[in-house]
Amino acid sequence: MFGIFDKITEFFKELLIGGIQANLESMFLDINNQVASVASDVGQTPMGWNGEVFNFIKTINNNVIIPIAGLIITAVLCIELINLVMQKNNMHDSDTFEFFKYIIKMWVAVYLVTHAFDFSMAVFDVAQSLVNQAAGVINTSAVVSMDQVTEMVALLADKGIGELIMILLETSLVKISIQAISLIITVVVYGRM
Repeated sequence: MFGIFDKITEFFKELLIGGIQANLESMFLDINNQVASVASDVGQTPMGWNGEVFNFIKTINNNVIIPIAGLIITAVLCIELINLVMQKNNMHDSDTFEFFKYIIKMWVAVYLVTHAFDFSMAVFDVAQSLVNQAAGVINTSAVVSMDQVTEMVALLADKGIGELIMILLETSLVKISIQAISLIITVVVYGRM
C-alpha cells in the first residue's frame, strides 16, 4: 500500500528512539550532576556544611557534655581510689606503683574526655581527605558524554518496534531508579552531617 506501513513503522521507530535518547541523556546528566554534587557535599567538614549548627553542637559539647563526663569520671575515679585503698589494707600494704598507675589512668581519662570533640573532628578530616581524593577519580571516570549517548542511539536503528518498546521501558525504569537512589543518597548525605 504505497509503503504506508513502512512509513508508519519508521515514524514509531523514530518516536521510540527519540524517547530512548531523551531517557539516556537525562539519566546520564542526572548521574553526572549527582556524582559532582555528592562529592562536593560529602567532602565538606561539618563546619563548612553548616557553621551555625556546628558552633551550636560545639557549645553544647563544651558546656554540657564535658562537665557531665567530668562528673562521671570523678565518681568512677573516686570509687576506684577507695577500692585501691581498701584492697591495700588501709594503706599498710601500699605500693607506689599502684598510685602511679592510678594517676596515669586518671590523666588518660581526663585527656580523652576533654579532647573527644577533637577526635571526632579528626575522623571527619580524614574522611574529607579520602572523599576529595576519590572525587577526583570518580568525576573523571564516571562522566558519560553526549557523543557516547549518540553512539548508543545509532545502534538502535536496526532494532524492531517490540525491542525498542522494551528498551524504552527499561531505560525509563532505570531513570526512575537512578532518581530514587539519588534522593536516598541526598538524604543519607544530609543525615550524615
